[in-house]
Amino acid sequence: MTLLRHLAVLLIGNDPGLRRMLQYWGATCILYVACIVLLLAQVAEGMTDPVAAHRLIGYGGCGAVCFYLLIRASGRIGLRPDQLAVSQAVFSLVCSMVAYAISGPLRTAMLVMTVVVIVFCMFAARPRQTLLLAVVALAGMGGTMFWLQATDPAHFPPVTEAITFGYLAGALLSTSVLSVEMSKLRSRLKQRRIELSEALDTIRVLATVDDLTSLVNRRHMHEVLAAEERRQPEGRGSCIALLDIDFFKRVNDQYGHAAGDAVLRSFSTTARSCLRANDVLARWGGEEFLLLLPDATLDDARMVLERMAERVHTMPVPGVEKRRISFSAGLAARGASEPFADAISRADKALYQAKEAGRDRIVLA
Repeated sequence: MTLLRHLAVLLIGNDPGLRRMLQYWGATCILYVACIVLLLAQVAEGMTDPVAAHRLIGYGGCGAVCFYLLIRASGRIGLRPDQLAVSQAVFSLVCSMVAYAISGPLRTAMLVMTVVVIVFCMFAARPRQTLLLAVVALAGMGGTMFWLQATDPAHFPPVTEAITFGYLAGALLSTSVLSVEMSKLRSRLKQRRIELSEALDTIRVLATVDDLTSLVNRRHMHEVLAAEERRQPEGRGSCIALLDIDFFKRVNDQYGHAAGDAVLRSFSTTARSCLRANDVLARWGGEEFLLLLPDATLDDARMVLERMAERVHTMPVPGVEKRRISFSAGLAARGASEPFADAISRADKALYQAKEAGRDRIVLA
């Protein structure tokens, strides 16, 4: 199985874009094989010159191998998917022209293959490139028909060739117009997919982040706590702290709610700068915040909170320069197999004690 996987990587690579291009190449090869089988059947029935048919088969086989190598090396040599698609289409159109010239009474069937080549390009080439290919196909096939009716009018009657060319022109032009419309539709769908992805990202952020403080919101914090309980079901080595900004109502009453919002934003930015890598600070409600300190002892957690208190005391708050901001905190270590809800309850009681003791302090539960 490992050998097969290594062989697959060697043949088609790991890059999704490269694999997609090789899938198109594979579909083209299937079409080539089908045409070769039909061409050999024509030879067997005496409808097609065997020398010309074998030369065309050899030309097509060599071309398929060359295009595989080009696609496989496209990243190194800087070939874009649309350039590869156009090149492969020109090659296929040449094959169709030669097949038309040698297929005798079945030559009109080759016109179907000409249209199929243009259809294949609709999925990789740009609209202008598809239109240009249609013009090239018309010019090339028209030149082939003109040369055939001029050199062998008995087998290629001029009127028949002219009418056949008219049908081909209508089919190719219609296909080109449809290609342009499909390209527009794909562009609209791609843009809508991008917009939908951006909207989902916005919804995801709104569902997990508090829009005022840019901290984790209460809903998402419950998910974080549940994940921490699953990570450490025995309940050792984690601490929880509840923080409350002191006299926040007075800030709102004295300076206005805009100033209160500025205090919350400044506090959140300052507090977050004091945290360790795995600590999570959430806005729990109003001016109250919940801090999770995983893999921390009470001493570690207390040091974090003390560092936070020092920075909060000196943090600048626009519009509230004359007021010193502080917070009270209740800190609890999670006990063995203790649910976080119980640890939070104990931290809440410690926070109440901190407020009762005069605020601007940390009380251990």
